[in-house]
Amino acid sequence: MQQHDGPLARLRRGHEELVLDLLRRHGPLSRAELGARCGLSRTTLYDIVGVLVATGTVVASVPEAGRRRRGRPVERLALNPAAGQAIGIDLARRAVHIAAVNVAHEVVGTASRAHGPDLDLAGRIALVEEMVDELSGDSLRLAALRAIGVGVVGPVASAPAPGSGGGSASLGAGDERDTIAELLRKRFGAPVLVDNNTRLAALAESVWGAATDARDVLYVRLSHGVGGGLVVDGALHRGASGLSGEFGHISVEPGGRRCQCGGSGCLETVASAGAVLDAYRAAGGTADDIAAVTAAARAGEPAAVTAVAAAGRRVGVALAAVCNAIGPSTVVVGGELASAGAVLIDQVRAALTEGLMPVARPLLDLRPAVLGEGGAALGGIALVLHRSPLLSRYPNREDREDGDVS
Repeated sequence: MQQHDGPLARLRRGHEELVLDLLRRHGPLSRAELGARCGLSRTTLYDIVGVLVATGTVVASVPEAGRRRRGRPVERLALNPAAGQAIGIDLARRAVHIAAVNVAHEVVGTASRAHGPDLDLAGRIALVEEMVDELSGDSLRLAALRAIGVGVVGPVASAPAPGSGGGSASLGAGDERDTIAELLRKRFGAPVLVDNNTRLAALAESVWGAATDARDVLYVRLSHGVGGGLVVDGALHRGASGLSGEFGHISVEPGGRRCQCGGSGCLETVASAGAVLDAYRAAGGTADDIAAVTAAARAGEPAAVTAVAAAGRRVGVALAAVCNAIGPSTVVVGGELASAGAVLIDQVRAALTEGLMPVARPLLDLRPAVLGEGGAALGGIALVLHRSPLLSRYPNREDREDGDVS
């Protein structure tokens, strides 16, 4: 009688899971790239890949003729796109951003829609439903949806277990956002993970964006609020109570404006979109929103340049203090304010360099974010594709296996 669960069968399943895990984390890879990452012998790897391709779990493709180099085309392997999809959602203060990918890491749809600052939770969930329905069709197939990752504003104090009947991260007693995961799970019938949206933006920049080559990253997002995330030794850092990355509440102006956190002179009171817009208008500017201010700054309008540059210097001062404490190799600056470009970044760099210990100055690389306002939505997808090494030490990892997209 054939033994189907003996040591050799378990070993083979382990090898298959290793290959599938690498394709889940990295997207399409050649056989040589797979071999370099998995450590299996060439014979074993080719045998495993052959079976996975034959069963339709993995698909093979070659580059288009116009993109190929000379010589024999190199096949690339990926998880079958039909095997499942995931949605990332960013419930920002004044907008909803959505991204959808399949398990082959192909983006199948994106959408963004602004809303007023007073839109309640029910209205935002309704907006999510409308946007997902509009994306649904040949590319985004809700029947193939495996998981949803959601970014929200503010601290997230605990992580839910997908498939456990709903529940959400606790954002504070009685906070209506506690119901986000339950509402989305009921609407879409998929496991839901919720986390802080700026931390998810940091995760996205480390997985797909400006910091894919760095193991120690500080990300700051200058938007309607100021926050960020930390990647420490190749893993996303959440903090004991979900408070990691609250850079907006570092005091940079003693005795300054009162902050919503209860403190005064916080970075958020001088470097958020609203604060920069206020400073610009106080100097005689007439722009209606922060996008107009950053465009005016790029065009060299004095009032806009002054307002944006002042914010950049204060951001640099705050980041220098954090960098001296944790020693990252890379700092990434994103958010609406970052669209001012060099007007902002040059001032951040100058103040950051001045505040760093001299020995650290040549070791730090400052980069603008590359994923734009949809970054946190992509981070939500990275959260549910959680076998990434970036999440290897994240809370409740063991409890999330039912939420894998595989």
